[in-house]
Amino acid sequence: MKDLLELIAKNIVDNPSEVKVTKVEGSQSVILELEVADEDMGKVIGKKGRIAKAIRTVVKAAVTKKKKRVIVEIIQ
Repeated sequence: MKDLLELIAKNIVDNPSEVKVTKVEGSQSVILELEVADEDMGKVIGKKGRIAKAIRTVVKAAVTKKKKRVIVEIIQ
């Protein structure tokens, strides 16, 4: 799931070398923190958050068989 998020983000942004995904795992949930360059933040979030919502949906769909809750956070 970490690799999937990284792949999606690198294909959206202009600076793929600055994409960083950090995984924080808990007992019932996994938090994926996505960091991108400041100038790419708008591309990852999209108008009214539509791109961010789509990214979260795809990552959650990929993890449904593992029965863990996944949270994707976009941080600066």
